This record gives sequence, structure tokens and C-alpha cells, in this order.
Amino acid sequence: MNPTIVPGEIVRIHPLVQRMTAPNPGMMTGPGTNSYIIGDESTGDLAMVDPGPDMPEHVERLVKAVGNRLRWIVVTHTHVDHAPAARLVAAATGAKTHGFGKVPDDGRQDTLFKPDRALVHDDVVDCGAFKLRAIHTPGHASNHLCYLLDGSGLLFTGDHVMQGSTVVISPPDGDMHEYFTSLNKLSGYDINAFAPGHGHVIAKPREEVAKIIAHRLKREQLVVDALTQIKTATLDELVPVVYSDVSSRLHVPARRSLHAHLLKLARDGRAAENDSRWRML
Repeated sequence: MNPTIVPGEIVRIHPLVQRMTAPNPGMMTGPGTNSYIIGDESTGDLAMVDPGPDMPEHVERLVKAVGNRLRWIVVTHTHVDHAPAARLVAAATGAKTHGFGKVPDDGRQDTLFKPDRALVHDDVVDCGAFKLRAIHTPGHASNHLCYLLDGSGLLFTGDHVMQGSTVVISPPDGDMHEYFTSLNKLSGYDINAFAPGHGHVIAKPREEVAKIIAHRLKREQLVVDALTQIKTATLDELVPVVYSDVSSRLHVPARRSLHAHLLKLARDGRAAENDSRWRML
């Protein structure tokens, strides 16, 4: 069993990587948002993945941990629990920020994030002693990037894969079709562990991806079965049927993922929506 994640505690997860978790636990964030510090903490330059939320205590701890050696900050996506602290840590350390860039605001974006270097798929951030390769993985967010620590097999997954919980896909920026595509994209890389944005390291990445895909397909089939039985339904009518195995307190985020499933079925030519009511074709 994994040990309890303690906010602010520095935990080594790899010879070159330490994890610090922000004090923002919750229904959507699990034990909190993970920030990762990469490099030799006693000598050499450092990089940081996802400084996290704008929380003074967390920012202060991160700045103290890196001292004057932080040179690179990379952000997986611009949701408010991952990106806002980037500009604060950068201002305190002089580090340069990297990320895909922002998307139209849907109420969950850090609209102030503007990377010093905008990255696209397969761009490399050369950190001297190590390199971080950006892998564009839209689905949870259209601007989502995972980062592969070249030569190590360790992938920083942000919210593309989270330990201990299912990723919410929220249209219009979230896209279930793209999420499946991005999960399958990871098979093209030599990955032996996931360092997620929430939770513990995932030591069997291929098995985890297969499990996620199977879970999503099972949920999709529940959507198909529900619509086949009741013919037409609104999102609100479908949620308690499709997510009968999920606590009602989670039905609000579940509704967003349900919408994403329906949009995927529509894209696949299997479902259609008219006057807010969905049906199978």
C-alpha cells in the first residue's frame, strides 16, 4: 500500500526527481496537485513540472526547495490547480516557463499563463543534464502536454492519467475522442512509469492505460444500453442511469464526462442530439 501523501513533504520518486504536493486536496484533486522537481538537488540546474495552484504557502515551499538553481518550468495544462503558481515561482527564481499555451476560458483555466516558450508535440526542453520531451495529449484539456524524461522512461502525465481516480472530460475543451487517441499515442514511447498530477507513481503504465480504455468503453456501452432502452433522454435523465454505480455527489462532474461520451458517439455516427435530447442512430 502506498504511504499517505502529505502536502509540502518532499518525496524522492526517482534518482533525479522529487515530488511536492500542494495543500489543495478535494474531490477533483485527490490528495492535492503534484509538483515535480527534476535534477540533482545539490549540484546543477533544476526543472519543475506543474508548480500548481496559487497558494502562498505552497509557492514558498517550492521556491525554498529549488533555491537559486531553477532554470525551467514546464506546465502540463492551464487548469487552475496546475498552472497559476508557474508565474509566481518564475518571478521568484528567474526560471523560464514552457507550455502549450492557453485555450478559451471555460471557468477552469488560468487565463494569465503565457509561456516564455510555447511548445508543440515532440518539442524538447534541453535542460543540459537531462531533457524533457513534450507529448501533446489532448482530451482532458486541448492544450495538455505530458513530459517524458528522456532516457528514464518516466512520464509526467499531469491530468492525462491520474492515480486513484478517473479523469473528468469536460466539453467543449475536453474531448473523449481525443482522449482515447491520446491514450493510445503513449504506446509509441518507451515508458516504464507514470508520475501523475495527482496521486502516487504508477509503476505499470501499459496496464494502467489498458485499464482506463476498458473502463471508458464499458461506460460508453452503458450509455448505448441506456439510450437503446429509453429511446431518448436529456443529460440529466441519463446521469443517474449511466452512473448508478457512482455516488450522487459525483454526478455533477459525471454529467460532463457523460456529455463527452455522447459527443464521441455522435462523432462516430452512432448517436444524435435534438432539442437537448439524445438518441441512438
